[in-house]
Amino acid sequence: MSSQMNPREVKTVQQAKAIVSDRGLKHVKVGLTDIDGVLRGKYMSRDKFFSALDKGFAFCDVVVGWDSNDQLYENVGVEYTGWKTGYPDAPVRILPDTCREMHDEPGMLFFLAEFEGQAEAICPRASLRKVISKAEDMGLMARAAFEYEFFLFDETPDSIREKGFRGLQPITPGYFGYSVLRNSVHAEMYQDLLELCEVMDFPLEGLHTETGPGVLEAAITVDEAGSAADKANLFKSFVKVWAQRRDMMATFMAKWSNDYPGQSGHIHVSLQRIDSGENVFFDESKSANMSDLQRQFLAGQQAFMPELCAMYAQTVNAYSRMVPGFWAPTDATWGIENRTTALRVITGSESSQRVEFRLGSADANPYIALAAALGSGLMGIEQKLEPEPQVTGNAYEQSFPRHLALPGTLDEAVDRLAGSTLARSLFGDAFVNHYAGTRTWECREYRKHISDWELQRYFEII
Repeated sequence: MSSQMNPREVKTVQQAKAIVSDRGLKHVKVGLTDIDGVLRGKYMSRDKFFSALDKGFAFCDVVVGWDSNDQLYENVGVEYTGWKTGYPDAPVRILPDTCREMHDEPGMLFFLAEFEGQAEAICPRASLRKVISKAEDMGLMARAAFEYEFFLFDETPDSIREKGFRGLQPITPGYFGYSVLRNSVHAEMYQDLLELCEVMDFPLEGLHTETGPGVLEAAITVDEAGSAADKANLFKSFVKVWAQRRDMMATFMAKWSNDYPGQSGHIHVSLQRIDSGENVFFDESKSANMSDLQRQFLAGQQAFMPELCAMYAQTVNAYSRMVPGFWAPTDATWGIENRTTALRVITGSESSQRVEFRLGSADANPYIALAAALGSGLMGIEQKLEPEPQVTGNAYEQSFPRHLALPGTLDEAVDRLAGSTLARSLFGDAFVNHYAGTRTWECREYRKHISDWELQRYFEII
């Protein structure tokens, strides 16, 4: 095995050991994803890493028992772990084929891991694998690509706290979408970001300014669904690392300001036949080249979107983004090349025919969001559903049947998810119960907070 081996050529345990040995590494970096999509991990010694490759290793199960601020879930129906179990270790397996170069740590390697055993039932990455297996049982391979909007600030973790998260300085001022001026003036920064994405194997097919001060949009190159979610997860994590190492900050918060549109995490999905590689969404004999299977897939995504909404819009803040006129859907609608609808059918050749799922926000866990978007579409095919009438024109100015309305709050979305027979059949009771409990916790934490709006409205006058 050559020391020149590309980390992305690593597929097996033996190859993982070989590349670590050839590089003379004393440690490697290992990470796994929690319920909120936060990457948790550690440096691991070479001997421990080799042992873990052979036999697995253990990671404290509090990682799936606390929120994004390390506060323990309590009294919300989370049964898997808690004080009652003493937060023991849960078995974890390292995934050799996720081996990557670290961009800012020369020679260092990074590997993803996922939970095994009882914890696998609530593991976000495993929930997506379950749906991918369902597609494979249907003779289909899912391909996906994520697009993210994110704001960059000339701030640090200390400065934003000193400012109380107010008066933050974006890297560039004003509204200037698709700006060649901005990406030329800041060419070195853009090139550095593109290089990060190439080195760590989540390459971008597009990067441009969006509408708002300091906001960028990145389109990650399409891949098989599981790898696409890995790439999305790593992109979000390491863009934040990249920014902070350069005295900037990146946020993927769904809506950080009342003054600007929210930040999306759109998901493009298509299906291919495993045996032939044919895109089953494409049929040039049909209107808009939409095959019967694409219509059924679209219908499933549409029909089940309201009850799975908590898997796409996962935070209290995400529902601040879902208001008319701000490029986020409020009803489970679809249209052809229509960016005012929740589902945008993108027509073209066999290689490009797909569905863009536009509900997801940038803060969503990519494994959970894609699992729901893909799983609901597969159920549409299985049940041979037909979509509601296509929307033409501005969906925000139109009225739709009540059953297409999306939940207006995370509380409502959690109730819909907990009562969803479809969600339980796709992801299992253990996942739905655990995930719904974590979202209930999120709602309760929010209700403890007194906002500036409440103080300004009620303090003196009421």
